[in-house]
Amino acid sequence: MTTLHKGANLPVGATSVRAVLGWSTEPGVPDVDASALLLTAAGRVRSDDDFVFYNQPRHASGAVRHLGKQPGTDTIGVDLGSLEPGIERVVLCASADGGTFGQVPGLHLRLLDAVSGADLARFDMEAGPETAFLSGELYRRAGAWKFRAVGQGYASGLAGLARDFGITVDDEPPPAAPRPPAPQPASPAVPAPVVWPDPAPPAPEPPPAPTVRMAKGEEQLPPDVRELLSLRKQQVAVSLRKQGVTTLTARVVLVLDASGSMAGHYTRGTVAGVAERMAAVAAQLDDDGQMQAWTFATNPARLPDLEIGELPAWLRLHVRVGQIGLFGRRKPPKGLVPGQIDMRAVGIGNEEQKVIAQVRAFVRDHPVSAPTLVLFFSDGGVYRNAEIERELREAVEEPLFWQFIGLGRAQYGVLEYFDTLPGRRVDNVGFFAVDDIERLSDPELYDRLLSEFPSWMRAARAAGILR
Repeated sequence: MTTLHKGANLPVGATSVRAVLGWSTEPGVPDVDASALLLTAAGRVRSDDDFVFYNQPRHASGAVRHLGKQPGTDTIGVDLGSLEPGIERVVLCASADGGTFGQVPGLHLRLLDAVSGADLARFDMEAGPETAFLSGELYRRAGAWKFRAVGQGYASGLAGLARDFGITVDDEPPPAAPRPPAPQPASPAVPAPVVWPDPAPPAPEPPPAPTVRMAKGEEQLPPDVRELLSLRKQQVAVSLRKQGVTTLTARVVLVLDASGSMAGHYTRGTVAGVAERMAAVAAQLDDDGQMQAWTFATNPARLPDLEIGELPAWLRLHVRVGQIGLFGRRKPPKGLVPGQIDMRAVGIGNEEQKVIAQVRAFVRDHPVSAPTLVLFFSDGGVYRNAEIERELREAVEEPLFWQFIGLGRAQYGVLEYFDTLPGRRVDNVGFFAVDDIERLSDPELYDRLLSEFPSWMRAARAAGILR
């Protein structure tokens, strides 16, 4: 058996191993639990299914299992030969319940050959005020597996460990409400004169200001919010008129990615700012002053409808990142108000096809005379390409247009190239990505957001999809 020091590594020739977390059991020693995370080359889980722990003891692939706890030990089994090709690391974690790891004597990790039972390595660990611990990791190098002794504690607890892997645990405080962006002086309230295609008259009159719809309940908004909303509605009307549309009624649906990799966008208030800007689209286009909304990660969840007059409260209550309480026992949600989603049920993975299916079902079950515009925000990490493509192809014959907006990451998959796929009567999908949406002015954002919707409407009417 090899004794390892912190940071050391060794090759693993066994095809199946057991990682046994051990400690000395004494009165007053905190309870300790072992767990594992399956990570891609990007250092992130693909979904919450890539956690293995006491509440989820077996990975779907069967390659990683929580083998159970005995007094003074907790064991994770890893079949290296069965790990999926996309998994590059298996990180071995631990959490302390009722104290810190500094109160856990004899903390160590043993790596065993699961077939022969032979000890491969032992790593003795020292800890202090940490309540979460990364003990070691199995990782691929040049097609072979190695083990590294890590021994990294997190004084900030499970939330600190989780943030390193793009996860938000449900004990984290909610992000502060964002400040509404100041009105942009470069965004004129009244558009510049339009050059009409007819022969220019002697002294052309500037076109009239676009008609701005007063949404139901808008008068209830605080004055500064109401003023900013009015400016944005004017800009929506200007952007549509550039596409030859002077009047338009449409149902607007907002879909917000709440996967773990989006945590920074939520914490900085980026997503709340996006939702506020999309509310102006709904206020201008939707004659009932409402916007339907979904959040999604591993699972989708429909949010309460956004009533324009309740915009600030809606943003505060419902624009929230996905969560997963994997290291804690099954606990009731904390501090939820009526109508709020328990974001632990949403998870932290990427399953776009599920929310696409739910929105399609909603449109079928709630028909209206107007078309539906879906504003779908994601930061990438798309991997369910076949399932997503199937949903969007089936949606071609439905009265809704899908506008996808990428928030600066990569791997948008089929969302990005669906525009170019043949075999559809009409192009029902638009896509663009932006590195920093907060730097994108309202005129440019609405121009890009609404550049394909009018042309889809014309094509859908010609094809008999729209009345």
